Parts: sequence; structure tokens; C-alpha cells
Amino acid sequence: MSYMLLIIEPTGQRATRTEAEGREAYARMQAFGASLRAQGRLKAVESLAGLNDAVRISQAPGAARRLDGPFAEAKEMVGGFFLLDGVTRDEAIELARQCPAAEWATVEVRGLAPCFDESRA
Repeated sequence: MSYMLLIIEPTGQRATRTEAEGREAYARMQAFGASLRAQGRLKAVESLAGLNDAVRISQAPGAARRLDGPFAEAKEMVGGFFLLDGVTRDEAIELARQCPAAEWATVEVRGLAPCFDESRA
């Protein structure tokens, strides 16, 4: 089974770190990813940029909309993800607990499933 660990962090948190602190946190996350890759559990991993250059698009019927970031209403953002493969739900939860980001952010565990699959809702 595949699971995604989503790193949900406060929007302004990165700006509170010094460059050295940011580099140290990033290095810890890279080491965590390298460990998962060595175990054959990592399918993909990426860190995401902040919300300043983000764009939201919606195409509701008759109401196409584009909203440029930063988004005033946003209190949290997805800062990155680890896509795991071949793990159980319990293993994914344990890996989320081990993730360094759990010290400064929320690590959300989500299974991958088609949007029409009600059994996984």
C-alpha cells in the first residue's frame, strides 16, 4: 500500500529560523529520506516552496478564478511530502512519528486511493 506523509507547517515558521537552523532542519529531513530510500520504502520526496509565489486556480461553473499568494487566510501550508510505498498503515504512522518534521510541524498520514473509492474515505 502507498501512503503520503504530508508536512503541514505554520505559514511563517520558516522565516523565524536563521539560515543555519533552516539548513540543519533540511539536512535532517534529507537524512530521513535517505534512510527511507535505503529501506526501499520511499517512492518520492520533495520540499515545497512557501506560499508567496503560489497560485490557486478554481474552475467552478461560470466562475473561473485565480488567486495569487500569499494567502491571507492561510494559517498552515503543505511544506513537503514523503511518498511511501509497500508499507502498512501502522508502519506509515510509525514513520511519521520518526520524521524530524514532527518536532516543528504536523505530519499527516494519508493513504493513496481513487477519489471514488468510498471504502477509503
